Amino acid sequence: MKGLALSFQNDCSKPLPEHYVTRYYKSGPLNALTDVAGVKVGHVTIKEGDATRTGVTAIVPHSDNIFQNRIPAGFSAFNGYGKFAGSVQVEELGELETPILLTNTLATGRAIEALIYYTLHEKGNENATSINAVVGETNDSRLNNIRALRPSFDEMLEALKNARTGRFEEGAVGAGTGTVAFGLKGGIGTASRLIEIGDKTYTIGILVQSNFGGHLGILEKSDINYPVPSADKDGSIIMIVATDAPLDSRQLKRLANRTFGGLAKSGAALSNGSGDFALAFSTAKELRHREEESHMVDVPHIDDRALSPMFEAVIEATEESILRSLWMAHDMSGVNAATMKPSHFTSLATLINSAATD
Repeated sequence: MKGLALSFQNDCSKPLPEHYVTRYYKSGPLNALTDVAGVKVGHVTIKEGDATRTGVTAIVPHSDNIFQNRIPAGFSAFNGYGKFAGSVQVEELGELETPILLTNTLATGRAIEALIYYTLHEKGNENATSINAVVGETNDSRLNNIRALRPSFDEMLEALKNARTGRFEEGAVGAGTGTVAFGLKGGIGTASRLIEIGDKTYTIGILVQSNFGGHLGILEKSDINYPVPSADKDGSIIMIVATDAPLDSRQLKRLANRTFGGLAKSGAALSNGSGDFALAFSTAKELRHREEESHMVDVPHIDDRALSPMFEAVIEATEESILRSLWMAHDMSGVNAATMKPSHFTSLATLINSAATD
């Protein structure tokens, strides 16, 4: 097979043009998931030879031992054509006890194994005998030879070790390295919003792994020639919501549900073959569930009647995260795993910038 060159044609250092963004609520300083204090993100990006275009993204909710300091979480599936490991227990118990790994479909098992290993070897977990590892996946086989079984166990652990607070890379990195959305190069995208409730300001951060189909709304309304094959209506997306607001698991599930509003606004087909998943968690320290706590737990949380602005903010930030995943991606060539034939996808920035110069 002849070598396939990766091309990096767009200048994604330029921000996504504001006229594409709905911003009724202000963004945080980084406009990222990591605007929620303490949240860390790490990537391992794998681009090797002609056919390996994949990776893993780690989301670590806080710096303490998560297994010993569990946090409230809510999970939602709009269309369940996919795998989201650990979601059944999150639904049942309403809590998260490990970091989250995002990767490709056939790497899910190795990601689970890595999270279990990581948790077993944290100080304080010497007596742990059951761990609910949480892993989201999308199928990146349109650019990646997924049968090569990467990322490896060690690469999963490396992503966890790479996790940092602050700014992180977007686009064709980590779990978004080989993903495709709307027939364009997809990837990892993020955004945040600040919400005032009473005399307090809370942060909502979103991270997406975009790999789904449909007709991109901002292009459908433009004069840009944008043909999308019908096959590109299927695919998946993982959406992670973080907040420092004191919300219980039921309320967090309601937040997770609102990500699908942003997904629909972007132009997603929400098709039969689409796996649309969202997980939301709160980092509020007063809601953490410690292993040694008594049977009686007092859980303060925001009144439901104050949640509507948060719902709107989730919709806004989800749509922007999806657009950023496309904008920050680079054009990429790889191999379609089903046919082992060359495959190439253009980034949103390249498409728009090329149209502007025509």
